[in-house]
Amino acid sequence: MEKAILNHNPHWQRRSYNFYNRDRFKTIVDKLHLKHIQVLKGIRRSGKTTLFKLLINHLVQTVDKKSVLYINLDDPYFSEICNDSKNLYTLLELSEKITGTKVQYLFLDEVQNVVYWEKFVKAIYDNEVVKKIFITGSNSSLLDGEYAKLLSGRYIQETIYPLSFAEIVAINKINDRQALLENKAKLLNIIDDMMNFGSFVEVMDEAKYKRDIILSYYDTIIFKDCVANNHLRDSKTFKEVTNFIISNSTNLYSYNSIARVLNINDNTVKEYIKILIDSFLCNEIKQYSYSLKEQIKTKKKIYISDNSFLSQTSFRFSKDFGKRFENLVYTELLKQEFEIYYHNKDSECDFICIKNEKIIAIQVCYKLTNQNITREMAGLKKLKIKTDKKILLTYNQDKNSIKQNDCDDILIVPFWDFFSASVAIMM
Repeated sequence: MEKAILNHNPHWQRRSYNFYNRDRFKTIVDKLHLKHIQVLKGIRRSGKTTLFKLLINHLVQTVDKKSVLYINLDDPYFSEICNDSKNLYTLLELSEKITGTKVQYLFLDEVQNVVYWEKFVKAIYDNEVVKKIFITGSNSSLLDGEYAKLLSGRYIQETIYPLSFAEIVAINKINDRQALLENKAKLLNIIDDMMNFGSFVEVMDEAKYKRDIILSYYDTIIFKDCVANNHLRDSKTFKEVTNFIISNSTNLYSYNSIARVLNINDNTVKEYIKILIDSFLCNEIKQYSYSLKEQIKTKKKIYISDNSFLSQTSFRFSKDFGKRFENLVYTELLKQEFEIYYHNKDSECDFICIKNEKIIAIQVCYKLTNQNITREMAGLKKLKIKTDKKILLTYNQDKNSIKQNDCDDILIVPFWDFFSASVAIMM
């Protein structure tokens, strides 16, 4: 175990970690002065560990590097301690024995693997055993359990997603408006790649075996985060529900309708979808309404957290550009921390997005044509909700692409423009 601890902490030997910078990094650094436990949640491989190690790079510039302990609890070397959270004290003791330095900053990666981890974290927080605690988890209910309530008021949390379009643009050193316009072809290639393979860092950096990596991630999420962690007995039915959900993403659904198609109980469908959402594989959005009761009763729409799973694991008859593009727009809105709904009461609109007390209505269309433009515009024109902006979001078309004189209140914006620079302007 001592060797494993050494392997997890190369910064003790003055080695720094080399990763892409993340937009969320500055936000987390700004909160370092708070005593609160810092919690990072998100789907596997989304960048939680990267942010941890970027934080370690930052910390060791001003604190004793040997006072910073990082442990990834997914490592089989630590499986023997995961059955009882009291065993985590052993890691602190071994670290201090190896380095001769008291642990002041503790990073616990994938902490949900440890039974009753909350008791350990609460104890060392309340007793001020260390100065600061950082934890990550790959399920959204990490802090919803009975024991997690012990930490109430003691933590702040961030949800981490795979790379955003803006982050990928920055990695490609396209840093201003002029560069955007000069590199439009490259931007469209980035969008195409995100539609097909998502935006996990390892997938983005790989040239040949993207799909193999994606399927590896998918299997780990399904069989470890979902089936094993929730002790599901019927993995076959669970996978059937998952395949159906992914293949029918962006469509309206009810638990009853899925249950009828798959010939299973609607409560089972509801339970399985909750598990999928908890693993961050997907998310469902509700009808926009001032009535909570109406939100609950109406049908829902589900979107996949990363386009890689939609494009590489679902069965489809065609290339489904429209579906994949709409799902990509959803994931980018999520990364921009919008509160997202759909609307189809008086008119149809793909997304009603709320942020900073402002409301934006967004209709998504991969390609505007003479045949579909009237329909796409109608949903925004007939919308009775009071909005601050109405946007028709396309793959690569703007207002100059159409010959309509009655759409002055509707902005037609290409994806690359909206998500690289214009979101801040729109708000």
